[in-house]
Amino acid sequence: MSATPAATPLVSEVDQLLQSLGVPRAAYNGGTLAARSPITGEVLAQVPQQSAADATAAIGRAHAAFTAWRNVPAPRRGELVRLLGEELRAAKADLGLLVTIEAGKIPSEGLGEVQEMIDICDFAVGLSRQLYGLTIATERPGHRMMETWHPLGVCGVISAFNFPVAVWSWNAALALVCGDSVVWKPSEKTPLTALATHAIAQRAIARFGADAPEGLLELIVGQRDIGEVLVDDARVPVLSATGSTAMGRAVGPRLAARFARGILELGGNNAAIVAPTADLNLALRGIAFAAMGTAGQRCTTLRRLFVHESIYDQLVPQLAKVYANVQVGDPRTAGTLVGPLIDRMAFDGMQKALEQSRALGATVHGGGRVEGVGGADAYYVRPALVELQKHEGPALHETFAPILYVVRYSSIDEAIAMNNAVGAGLSSSIFTLNVREAELFMSAAGSDCGIANVNIGPSGAEIGGAFGGEKETGGGREAGSDSWKAYMRRATNTINYSTALPLAQGVTFDV
Repeated sequence: MSATPAATPLVSEVDQLLQSLGVPRAAYNGGTLAARSPITGEVLAQVPQQSAADATAAIGRAHAAFTAWRNVPAPRRGELVRLLGEELRAAKADLGLLVTIEAGKIPSEGLGEVQEMIDICDFAVGLSRQLYGLTIATERPGHRMMETWHPLGVCGVISAFNFPVAVWSWNAALALVCGDSVVWKPSEKTPLTALATHAIAQRAIARFGADAPEGLLELIVGQRDIGEVLVDDARVPVLSATGSTAMGRAVGPRLAARFARGILELGGNNAAIVAPTADLNLALRGIAFAAMGTAGQRCTTLRRLFVHESIYDQLVPQLAKVYANVQVGDPRTAGTLVGPLIDRMAFDGMQKALEQSRALGATVHGGGRVEGVGGADAYYVRPALVELQKHEGPALHETFAPILYVVRYSSIDEAIAMNNAVGAGLSSSIFTLNVREAELFMSAAGSDCGIANVNIGPSGAEIGGAFGGEKETGGGREAGSDSWKAYMRRATNTINYSTALPLAQGVTFDV
């Protein structure tokens, strides 16, 4: 067993936060998984890990819970989610700070992530009275045809470090009102926020009472092997997995092999177009947040920028100035807008992409390591602005770091073609005051992404809309709109209230 980390000021602060949030010390001490903060690089806790057998047992408990929970009326299930939202409101400050410490986000982004959780709870509570089916016109007299929606089963959730708790809530809030149980495998890079969220959820369940069966919400902490248990277990009919496209290529076929549903939220090599009529002040602010927010570690981060040749020399020097002056450092320090990368692997990936860009003759602004912040194991970088002569090389592939590739374009058709010329298809945007360009961008002949915005960057999605993308992004949808249908099964029902037995399509079959 590993020793408890030395009680540095940050370790002590995290211990106090976890105690305040209701996490027992045994859940984050004496284990083999080192929970680190990217702010300093230090180990915050040693978290016990579950085995594959533990994961199988958790799925068993969740499946048993589902068989009871599916019979609880949906509005009553919504009451549990309402209580979860209340508990999250009470814990917002502490959980938001823990997100900042464990994921490296600036405080407003840490708090914003918890607010997303609260928002999806509010959405799901209303949804619990709106799980509508259709009444369908039938060709047979004396008959009625309709569709009904029923709970599906255990919902597995595999989440990533960059949104360590919000993605769980997108799935869990909807799954709960739809009548499903949930088993969550968080990123091994952010186990503490998961433990805290699970404790918060257990308080909501305790307030809810006996209608919530044991095993309704399960948490399994560990490595890839327990994630594979979720992927392969036949008792998990729907799995939400957030991560890289490479992860999706491994997960997708295994889900398909057992005919399970996959909600895959994978890579996002997102682009924005700045047209000649764009409001450049608006565009500058939108680009800066979308490209540098969360240190470039959002799936919706802006990574490619196509600027019309007539305004390139006006906009790009201004953008380079913003990049040179943005405050990089400890996210808890007032004025900081760009915190640390999650770890050394992210830093190395960023430097490799910049080397490839220089080899193509690109002009690279920034991108170097910021010294004197955090410790030797903390990786702070200046965001990089890379001017490419052509849309090529590393710009065609996602690097999960604050790199923005800038390319000139001459026609809107050329810009849309470059927007679509990558494997991922998550998010996109255009800055323009030309209604024809805006409508073209959002049309069937425009952006091929799941999200297409006008006069706003590609990041910062709200929970009211379905979140997800096309192509190598996986095709899944989470959060709002009709995403709830992924967590339920549809039945088409035909009721004969006559004394006759007419058959469809005019078929006769008399016996």
